[in-house]
Amino acid sequence: MNLPGNHPLAAGLTSESALVRAFRGHPPRISGDLRHTPVWFMRQAGRSLPEYRALREGVAMLDSCLDPAMASEITLQPVRRHGVDAGIFFSDIVVPLLLAGVEVDIVPGTGPVFAEPVRTAADVARLRPLEAGALDPVAEGVARTVEALGSTPLIGFAGAPFTLASYLVEGGPSKDQLRARTLMHADPSTWTALMDWAADVTGAFLRAQVLAGASAAQLFDSWAGSLSLADYETHVAPASRRALSHVSDLDVPVVHFGTGTSELLVAMRDVGADVVGVDHRIGLAEANRRLGGTTPVQGNIDPALLGAPWPVLEAHVRDVLAQGAQAPAHVLNLGHGVPPGTDPDVLTRVVALAHGES
Repeated sequence: MNLPGNHPLAAGLTSESALVRAFRGHPPRISGDLRHTPVWFMRQAGRSLPEYRALREGVAMLDSCLDPAMASEITLQPVRRHGVDAGIFFSDIVVPLLLAGVEVDIVPGTGPVFAEPVRTAADVARLRPLEAGALDPVAEGVARTVEALGSTPLIGFAGAPFTLASYLVEGGPSKDQLRARTLMHADPSTWTALMDWAADVTGAFLRAQVLAGASAAQLFDSWAGSLSLADYETHVAPASRRALSHVSDLDVPVVHFGTGTSELLVAMRDVGADVVGVDHRIGLAEANRRLGGTTPVQGNIDPALLGAPWPVLEAHVRDVLAQGAQAPAHVLNLGHGVPPGTDPDVLTRVVALAHGES
């Protein structure tokens, strides 16, 4: 383990937490205070919380990500409110691109928008690596958060190269990543160069969070669901493996998550993940079967049901827990992020249910 001696995992502070144990493939203990299935939510630090909206008022998204004190406070808010088993560091997958000199803005209601799309070999050649010290605000924010969390683990995260490359090529969000997929086949050498650059930038972002104290790491491939298995394995998996190689020597559990990726689960695991995140489009029992019954899973409450009557949501959560219990270990989460209009009290109630039932 090449972690600093004061790292929460190296020091034993978070190594026996319910989350880390599950990520390492250990089911909940039969006795003691770790009986429950651990739970956290993607996008748990954000738009559904009134305290988040109050803190962020008048502050641009990317500015809040690069303010260590604000990023730390936002990360801690849902841990305090919901009693989840982990924080996930508040940032954005495009932050390392911004810090590498790419002009990007997060437009409310739209998402990341790039001033100059990257679509040619010359465009890729102009991209620059991260300079020394560029990730210092991120590391400081993580360190502040870890100190406040104590024995509660923090999850670091980064965007997978395909999702980042898709944003860069498209110039912003896209429903089908058509330009990116076209470039993949029309100019494979340019595509590979872009993916390698994205892998190293996002991998460095992930490594900085882990070295600063994150006890686990999650790689998000939000747009991988637009790919065939063959395209994923040939044109995407090598870069995702390269991104994760930046933390492979640190002995932290790694989660790989994508949306619409039911056909890619095994391939996504095999790039170097310990845990596979499963979205709401496939049952956990079937996901576990496809993974050979050997891989811890994370997921997969349907975010739409957070707005349903409680008896409907309760039955759904119980079913997810029951299916997750068939895997070697299960971390309860959503099949994607928390919708902005979610009642925070519903999330708190889901956590209480998971902790009580499992």
